Amino acid sequence: MHKQNPLRYRAPFKTLKRVSGQLRGRLRGDHETNLPESAEPLNLLIVDDEKSICLSLKEYFSHTGYAVDTAADVVNAKRLIHAVDYEVLIQDIRMGVKEDFGGLQIIKFARAHRPKMRIVVLTAHGTREVEKEARGLNVDAFLRKPQPLARLADVVRGLMAPHQQTIRPQPP
Repeated sequence: MHKQNPLRYRAPFKTLKRVSGQLRGRLRGDHETNLPESAEPLNLLIVDDEKSICLSLKEYFSHTGYAVDTAADVVNAKRLIHAVDYEVLIQDIRMGVKEDFGGLQIIKFARAHRPKMRIVVLTAHGTREVEKEARGLNVDAFLRKPQPLARLADVVRGLMAPHQQTIRPQPP
C-alpha cells in the first residue's frame, strides 16, 4: 500500500496563509492601494474554481472599497451576472479539473447580458490561442497567473477610472 506524503496537502494551505498575511499587511495600511473611492461601492465578481483565489481576491478587494461576490462554477457565475449589475468581472478561463474552458462561456454570457461590464481574464492557461479567443470576445485585460495583487488592482483601477469619471463623479 502506497502511503501519501502529508506535506503535499499542506502546500496550498501554506500558500493561502502567506497570501492572507500579505493581505492583512496591505489592509492595515502597510501598502498603498490607491483604489477608487466612490459614494457607493463598485460591484466586482470573481469567478475561479480555486476557492483560495476567490477568498484572497474577495478579502483584498472588499477591504479596498468594492462589493465583491464570488462564483466557483459556470452555473453560479451566470446566475450572479444575471441578477447583479457588476462593473468588473475577474474571470478564470479553465473551470474544473478537466480541460474545460468554461470561462470563455461565462465571458460570452456576460457580454450578451452586461455589455458594459469590464472583464479581466486571470488565468494560468494563457496560451496564445486562448488569449486570442478571449480578446475576440472583447475582454478588457488578459493576465496570467500568478499575478501580484497590486498589479491586478492597478488593472482594475485603470479600467474603472473612466467609469468613475462618467458614472460616479468624485465630490469636489
